[in-house]
Amino acid sequence: MKLRLTEEIWKEGNMYVSYCPELDIASCGENIGQAKINLHDAIMINIEETKEMGTLSEFLENCGIEATSEDILTARKELVGFTPIELSL
Repeated sequence: MKLRLTEEIWKEGNMYVSYCPELDIASCGENIGQAKINLHDAIMINIEETKEMGTLSEFLENCGIEATSEDILTARKELVGFTPIELSL
């Protein structure tokens, strides 16, 4: 089974922050690659822990994750664009 999620990467100072908005899980790294790896590890640890506690289905449901096919789970909403904007104040 596959879980389809969004991965956001932000540069903050000299670190990179990685974030999964669907699961509200974040991590960081000294470079983009490390931030991605650390986020994936944090997500997998969370999934393994909720599986062990028997609350994985409840956790995914609370995060808005549902089955879209027999072997893919995805969020009810999907990011279709991301554009920085600038507003005059």
